[in-house]
Amino acid sequence: MAITTESCSAISCNRPAHLRCPTCVKQNNDEGSYFCSQDCFKKSWGSHKAVHDQNKGKLYDPFPTFAYSGKLRPVYPLSPRRIVPEHIPRPDYAETGIPKSEFALVRSNAIKVLTPTEIQGMREACRVTREVLEIAAAAVRPGITTDEIDRIVHEATIERGAYPSPLNYNYFPKSCCLSLNEVICHGIPDQRPLEDGDIINIDISCYYKGFHGDMNATYLVGDNASEVARKLVKTTRECLDLAIAAVKPGMRYRDFGKIIEDHATKNGFSVVRAFVGHGINQLFHTTPNVPHYANNKAVGILKPGHVFTIEPMICEGVHQELMWPDAWTATTQDGKLSAQFEHTLLVTEDGVEILTK
Repeated sequence: MAITTESCSAISCNRPAHLRCPTCVKQNNDEGSYFCSQDCFKKSWGSHKAVHDQNKGKLYDPFPTFAYSGKLRPVYPLSPRRIVPEHIPRPDYAETGIPKSEFALVRSNAIKVLTPTEIQGMREACRVTREVLEIAAAAVRPGITTDEIDRIVHEATIERGAYPSPLNYNYFPKSCCLSLNEVICHGIPDQRPLEDGDIINIDISCYYKGFHGDMNATYLVGDNASEVARKLVKTTRECLDLAIAAVKPGMRYRDFGKIIEDHATKNGFSVVRAFVGHGINQLFHTTPNVPHYANNKAVGILKPGHVFTIEPMICEGVHQELMWPDAWTATTQDGKLSAQFEHTLLVTEDGVEILTK
């Protein structure tokens, strides 16, 4: 229980109260939530629990004592987990939350070379992913909640016979990641409505016929984005384009970082180090790791048949992250803006094919 000083809410007790009902804390409810002892709390439980039902429809910050770095707050309650029809094929973590097939390869640096049949499977999964992102982007407007965008993403995904890859991946609760303003990545869709002047990253991943596609993009909400927001989004897109232009057999995976960081710093921005691009195929995340900053130690040389993502996260201020208590949302430590773009890429004999284009 959280500690404060009020009068006890138990009937016939007005002693000073130093304890607070934990459910009321989560619901951001002050009235009738204080008790002088565990004994008074237990005696009052039969009547007090009705307060929780009265507040179920109210919006609240689930982490009211957390020291956020910026203005953004989570807005709960989260909607229930969305249902995927039984006939749709799903990855191994869909029910358990544990990607066992990924863990089996965690100690390996080997990078898979896909067969022509597997490459065609990746093309189809990435086509679906691109379609879903375009549908989600069309819904972006002031006033729509991120939970509503997640619903649109979920329905568009299952309509195409695909599974939304983020759903229950390591217990992630939603069908896509939606990251606003100072959120670097992995924002959980909730009841917060978009506001004119926000920026939002929409990260879509779809599992289709045994393969994952993955892409994201950052959008301006409304017409009143700041000049720095516009410049940040433009520069981040340029960072991705410059890196993609360098993809060819024989290049080292570590070399993309310098291309990206040089362009970001030239424009006055920083590059996130804690999150990287990754291999992708039948597994959502696999080798290689693809850092976006210079002087990294990534292992591997590009070969025809490799499939991986480049997804630079570029920040207005510092690159260091602050994790929210939900264990997913990563924001900038200084509360300043962050933007991201991502494509899934195939290394060809003479260059690159952008599978999510």
